[in-house]
Amino acid sequence: MGKKIIAWDLGTGGNKASLYDENGNCVASNFTSYDTFYPAHGWHEQRPVDWWKAVVQSTKKLLKTSGVNTEEIVACGISGHSLGAVPIGKNGELLREYTPIWSDGRAVEEAQHFFEKYDEDTWYTLTGNGFTAAFYTAFKIMWYRNHEPEMYSKIRKVIGTKDYINFKLTGRLCTDPSYASGCGVWDLVKWDYSDELMNAMDLPRNIFPEVIKSTDIVGVILPEAAHMLGLPEHVKVVAGGVDNSCMALGAKAFKEGRVYNSLGSSSWIAVSSKKPLLESKIRPYVFAHVVPEYYASALCVTAGGTAFRWYRDQLGHEFSAAARETGADEYDYMTNEASKSPIGAKRLIFNPSLGGGMPMNKSYNLRGGYVGLDLIHTRADVIRATMEGITMGLRSCLDEIRNMTEIGDEMLLVGGGSKSALWRQIYADIYNMNVVKSNIDQQAAALGAAACAAVGTGIWDDFEQIDELHQVEEYVKPIQENVEFYNREMEIYNKVTDMFCDIGDMLMTL
Repeated sequence: MGKKIIAWDLGTGGNKASLYDENGNCVASNFTSYDTFYPAHGWHEQRPVDWWKAVVQSTKKLLKTSGVNTEEIVACGISGHSLGAVPIGKNGELLREYTPIWSDGRAVEEAQHFFEKYDEDTWYTLTGNGFTAAFYTAFKIMWYRNHEPEMYSKIRKVIGTKDYINFKLTGRLCTDPSYASGCGVWDLVKWDYSDELMNAMDLPRNIFPEVIKSTDIVGVILPEAAHMLGLPEHVKVVAGGVDNSCMALGAKAFKEGRVYNSLGSSSWIAVSSKKPLLESKIRPYVFAHVVPEYYASALCVTAGGTAFRWYRDQLGHEFSAAARETGADEYDYMTNEASKSPIGAKRLIFNPSLGGGMPMNKSYNLRGGYVGLDLIHTRADVIRATMEGITMGLRSCLDEIRNMTEIGDEMLLVGGGSKSALWRQIYADIYNMNVVKSNIDQQAAALGAAACAAVGTGIWDDFEQIDELHQVEEYVKPIQENVEFYNREMEIYNKVTDMFCDIGDMLMTL
């Protein structure tokens, strides 16, 4: 009994629907996947209709398996993957079946032309947008204008991923500060769209959606949407936020200086603070927090979990087959195999930059690969090297963050990568930090979305409840001998990264 909340975690790989009680405990969850399409180099697209189908399917399954009395559900909140560019027409129609997601980099020329007339460091300092510039929504809109002018002329608003779901739920076109801060024209200090940037890009202000607080109620669910989802028509829809900021909230990073490590499709280390963490050379990417007056500043490996999944899909078919037969997790098979390999994987190093370079790298043309392959290497060595390489990529991020601000000696892990005991020890050793795994685990973003809904509807007075919800399940200390080995290996890893940047530049000339 009691009030219940539905939280949606709309991620790169699919949507997770979760049911929370009024105290913030997750009662049940269900995941439905969807595809990403790669029609051209640098193009990463998804179908918004697939997001909605996944929300509907995962919610209906959740309600069925949980056996909840749906009349107890009073609110819903959502976390969504960032930098979406969903064009909506004047009659509310979706103008493009496939839309670019956060990692889509097709707008390279648009960004280059813009920075010929506008200083890039000034743009970065104003917005905190530290990813490759072409990833950001405004440049994707400029690409629409340059390459699809007929479609562009029909645009009423360009909205984000989770905002599309809220639109389907309520009919209202709006966003929140955390998502808007990734649009490419958001002033971090003023917490508003920048007229200066919109004028410089020749983009009309009204193409960007209305901004409301992450805890504001967008509206009450439409009868048609309620029927499709199996929810009562009294459910209030709360704005929610971008995944980085929702996850920060759910991972307890909603106070000054708190840090966490997200281990998902992309993997990042983020710090919460009242001042954005800005540095023009390294370029941490910054989102406005779902918590007012705070920011979430981070550095990432764009293909963290995705690089591990790449190994599974391309080289680990037998693990997938075994998992289908037994019902076990295929990643458990992989990490169990990796445990047969010694630390350092017999001098095999993997760079995980399968998705390209970041501003902190020597070149955006950086690509991943293995270095040191030898006839002595086994499958176990290759898998362990993949795990270690992803972690060393994140260690590079951590080193840069440590140069910019003080952080403690503990790292909270959230996301899929936190499930593996072997990987948790690798993180502790490579980071030389105590690693914490809590019961929240993969529910951090969903918890953040649920918390926004709880505060927005008055179930909670504030976010303090989140600290109490985290119960430590494992506390992993670094093994000093391993720390010393990995510190030496990091020197080689960094040289390999620079070398791969040079090779990537050369490959682009072919």
